Amino acid sequence: MIVRILLLFLATYASCSGNPENTIIQLPDREQDSGITLVEAIDQRRSIRIFTKDSITLPELVRILHSAQGITSERGFRAAPSAGATYPLSVFVIAENVDGLEPGIYRFHPRENSLMTVRTGNFLHDLALAALGQRCISSAPVAIAIVADYSITTSVYGDRGVMYVHMEAGHVSQNIYLQCTAIELGTVAIGAFTDNTVAEVLGLEENETPLYIMPVGRP
Repeated sequence: MIVRILLLFLATYASCSGNPENTIIQLPDREQDSGITLVEAIDQRRSIRIFTKDSITLPELVRILHSAQGITSERGFRAAPSAGATYPLSVFVIAENVDGLEPGIYRFHPRENSLMTVRTGNFLHDLALAALGQRCISSAPVAIAIVADYSITTSVYGDRGVMYVHMEAGHVSQNIYLQCTAIELGTVAIGAFTDNTVAEVLGLEENETPLYIMPVGRP
């Protein structure tokens, strides 16, 4: 218990100096075995749109991020397959009720197992409005956004790379689904939103396109 408290403290406050934007937050190492088999997770997986008001923990968030884009080999391969290991996707965390993490928008950096602060504050309501007012986003303690830079893959595969990027986004989404199921959380993959508005909320670069929003919480 003491070790977990120390990890949460370090993860929250181990950051570079300066403005809140671009602050780096080092995440704790991923915890191991969830006590549920892959077959059980596949059988139990459902799209969940109603969440309690309870928070989720930072170790739970770390497990979700690792399942989405975590580094799984010394060669830098990640949890989800990518055409030519180009890895065109970025994962954003929109947090409002995560123990040990200040509300805000963060970009996940897999190699460093860290979060970079994009903006601080509460943004799930704005994100929900951009997604046709879907309440499952605004009522969740946290949401995961999957964002693509198509040029990273199309520079290798041409126009067909667009399809490869979409396939990869599906791999990442399913990994998030299964990990949430394994740790008794719920999520749903949302693709109905206004791209430009979501990009504005997340502070995306001009070459970045949002593909999924996945609110996460306790069913």
